[in-house]
Order: sequence, then C-alpha cells, then structure tokens
Amino acid sequence: MRWMIRTPSNLTAGALAGALLLAVAAPAPAAYGADDAPAVARKAPRIWGAHWFNSKPLMPADLAGRVTIVEFWAFECINCRRTLPAMRALYERYRADSSVVIVGIHTPELPIERDTEAVHRAVDSLGVRYPVVLDPGYVNWRAFDNQYWPALYLIDRHGVIRDVHIGELHEGTDAWKSVLERIETLRREKA
Repeated sequence: MRWMIRTPSNLTAGALAGALLLAVAAPAPAAYGADDAPAVARKAPRIWGAHWFNSKPLMPADLAGRVTIVEFWAFECINCRRTLPAMRALYERYRADSSVVIVGIHTPELPIERDTEAVHRAVDSLGVRYPVVLDPGYVNWRAFDNQYWPALYLIDRHGVIRDVHIGELHEGTDAWKSVLERIETLRREKA
C-alpha cells in the first residue's frame, strides 16, 4: 500500500496533525501466517476472464489432466517484474510439454493496470508468451483467496492446489529448485 499526504497551502497544522494521526493509527497489514496462508489441498477454482492474451479463453476442459501453474501478477509491481525471468524460463522449459500449462492472472494493483490495452502492451513488451487473463474485478483473486503479488499456485492433474509460492522467484535459488521439484512430482503423478 502506498501512502501519500497532500498538503495544500491553506491546510492548517491541526488538520495536518489529524491526518497524520489517522494514517499512523490505521491497522497495518497482518503478517503472513498459518491462519491467512492460501489454502492448499483444495480444489482450484475455475479461472474466469473476458480478456485473454496469448491464448483463447482457457476452460476447465483445457486444463483437465494437466499440471497448471497459476501466477498472480501485475505489470507495475516491481516484485512481479523481478519474477518475470523465472516465469519466462518456466514457460520455455514446459511449453512443448502438453501435460503442463502456465496461466498468468493479471490482477491490477494500480488504476493503469485495469486498462486492457495497457496490459496488452505490457504483456508484449515484457516478453510474456504464456496465456494471461485480465482480472480487473478481482474475481480470480478472491476465488483463489489470494493476497499477494506475485503468487504462484501449483495445481495437480486433478485440479487440486498442491503448493503455493508467495513472493519473488529467481532461477537458481532454493525456492526455484523447490518449485521445479514440485512440478516434476506433479508431472509424474497419474491423471
């Protein structure tokens, strides 16, 4: 969350102090913990969206029997941008494998990220080649009970969320190795 306090020249010191008190007294976001962790071992919700990039709309039948990697991201999110090289690497690794599909869910954090053409330009300029659906109304965000940018959901061939990675992902790190191992485990499981 970004905070900005504008101070017009006619704002009194008392009003400014009151605004600062309200800003400081606002509750801070809760730390990530067991109670608010995304649900694992539950059926993944259907992915909805009117605007898809790099793909026709993916229906449940298109994902059935496949390992699905769902990434929540937003193009202005710096953590999401830092994760894009890893996501592109995952796509290159699995694009010829019909048993794995990557779906980006672009859920806007900022007003410009709600604009379909701006998202389309970002998908192109950032080199995102896997299917991306625009989620301006947070329909998918709420359905997945997601709270973070970026977040990666690993879904098995039966449509069950089996793992969630929260935060940046970088090639060569322990988190990267763990995600790859988990994907390979899911690939080896029978449909």
